[in-house]
Amino acid sequence: MTLAQTVADLRHSFDSGITKPRGWRVAQLTALRRMLTERSAEFEDALLADLAKNPTESQVAEIGFVVGEIDHMLRHLRRWLRPRRVTVPGALMPARASIVREPVGVVLVIAPWNYPVQLLLAPVVGALAAGNAVVLKPSELAPATSAVMARLVPEYLDPRGVAVVEGGVDETTELLEQRWDHIFYTGNGRVGRIVAAAAVENLTPVTLELGGKSPVYVDDTVDPAAAALRIAWGKFMNAGQTCVAPDYLLATPAVAARLTEAFRAAVTELYGDDPATSPDYGRIVNGRQFERLAALLGAGSTVVGGQTDAATRYVAPTVLADVPRDAPVMREEIFGPILPIVTVSGPDEAIRIINEGDKPLALYVFSENPRIRKRFTTETSSGAIGFGVPAAHLAVGGLPFGGVGDSGSGAYHGENSLRTFSHEKAVLSKSLKPDTLKLIYPPYTASKDRFVRTLLRKLG
Repeated sequence: MTLAQTVADLRHSFDSGITKPRGWRVAQLTALRRMLTERSAEFEDALLADLAKNPTESQVAEIGFVVGEIDHMLRHLRRWLRPRRVTVPGALMPARASIVREPVGVVLVIAPWNYPVQLLLAPVVGALAAGNAVVLKPSELAPATSAVMARLVPEYLDPRGVAVVEGGVDETTELLEQRWDHIFYTGNGRVGRIVAAAAVENLTPVTLELGGKSPVYVDDTVDPAAAALRIAWGKFMNAGQTCVAPDYLLATPAVAARLTEAFRAAVTELYGDDPATSPDYGRIVNGRQFERLAALLGAGSTVVGGQTDAATRYVAPTVLADVPRDAPVMREEIFGPILPIVTVSGPDEAIRIINEGDKPLALYVFSENPRIRKRFTTETSSGAIGFGVPAAHLAVGGLPFGGVGDSGSGAYHGENSLRTFSHEKAVLSKSLKPDTLKLIYPPYTASKDRFVRTLLRKLG
């Protein structure tokens, strides 16, 4: 079957109303949950093959994460789908107004390779909950996970409303040539621009979940050992291949010196004396990414790690100290287990450096000073800000997850997912009797003019 025919069949299903009843939506979400729990071992094996991801980490950040997202959606879906009453101006009374959420139609979800379960299925949860037909496009750079998706999704979900399309650039290009009602893309900014440009042809709404250099600022009010452990966990999880991982660290020279020792201890605590032998530490996804990361090493001084092994695509958890701001490692999103430390004079310079760059997907601040926390909140712009912990905001169902500026547009998770994949339709109902609108119908008289002007002043 051609891709065009796949999309046409899904559109026929949507137009016939198959996906719209709440019962169908709940059934698909329940089936998706069952797939993840019943076939959990198969997903764990695939993630191990693609990224050397430890099964426990796969549960925390991939499989269990999506199960939690499904449970949150099922718990609140009935309430979130209820029409919301809106106040009607007195001039239109008697009347009733409400907002009704309706599915947008047939949507495309394009996922990256770094979290190939979470970043494919978490958006799909919202798309299905909203009553849409969906095409899932897993990443070809995580082939084992893609194959499991292609095999299991048709087994558990209704093929009339859900399809998986595997493949690489050619298949993605052909998919983007189809007419969609929404495109959800997670990945890098270069491809994000290609997706956005393709969507313009059909005026298709797009959600772009991109990345960027997410900074972390640490001051002298926090325990360096505790801060380093938290930062190391967020940075080196999935071998640093996380869009919200701390990308670089800003601190004064005195704080940076204390953190250097603390990072050595933190890496040992997390991955032992030799992370290359740890079953808990992942690998770089492919040779091209390995070579890119290896070329970024060498800036400043290597104070933790620095070892590489091309044969196993291993890049050690690495911390670089005294890194110049113009070093190659500071020019692009690292997306790997390398943490540069850039020294600053204090929060003023840190804020200035952050604001000189693209708006990050996330910003992390380790400070117990309320004034400093407020300054970073009000004087910087980012998709999210986390105090005292990196990456954990993704696990809060009530928080929107998304970027701003070059780090993305639109948001999802929880009700925000439902909002993203729905059209919020305005509904107004007014009886023909009494016809109070006669007061503003032509012909216009002096008394009608006085009434309208008085009414407008009251409304203002």
